[in-house]
Amino acid sequence: MYEELEKIKKECMSCNKCSLSKTRTNIVFSDGVANNKLMLIGEAPGYWEDQKGLPFVGKAGQLLDKIFGCVGLSREKDVYICNTIKCRPPENRDPLPEEKAACKKYLEAQIGILKPKIIMICGKVALNSLLPDNAGSITKVRGRWFDGPFNSKMMPIFHPSYLLRNDSREKGSPKWLMWQDIKEIKRVYDTLN
Repeated sequence: MYEELEKIKKECMSCNKCSLSKTRTNIVFSDGVANNKLMLIGEAPGYWEDQKGLPFVGKAGQLLDKIFGCVGLSREKDVYICNTIKCRPPENRDPLPEEKAACKKYLEAQIGILKPKIIMICGKVALNSLLPDNAGSITKVRGRWFDGPFNSKMMPIFHPSYLLRNDSREKGSPKWLMWQDIKEIKRVYDTLN
């Protein structure tokens, strides 16, 4: 498993299939622990991710780590983290269709090698990349289970950067909803061998 991921990562590091290869500092392939239980797929690298070559290392990543920690999970022991695309779009804009298409091979390889039982779909870009267009918006489908590749279960969740912009913790708020979602993910995670 590790050797296969390293082979794909090495190939990704020399990728120049789209214009993002000209502006990136680093490719952002993955972080966390390679495993067949739990994968989080985010959107695209931001500034700090591009600088460090790791996903979710800025403020949104710090919040994500706290969310994991609240239910006894950690990226170091339990979660494999990657993004829909591996290079930062300028000004953190949403990835263009051709950029997502250029990176699709790498994401599909990561999923295919690990065959995770649970996939957290983090944010609208990941949602639009992994579920059919008619699935609905992230606010409508977050917290619901969907069938995924290799008999996985996929759950869309809010992106931590969205939670940083919506500070309320009242019942029904995005942070409250995220708490419900992560508890449900952990409940299912705990049933896995």
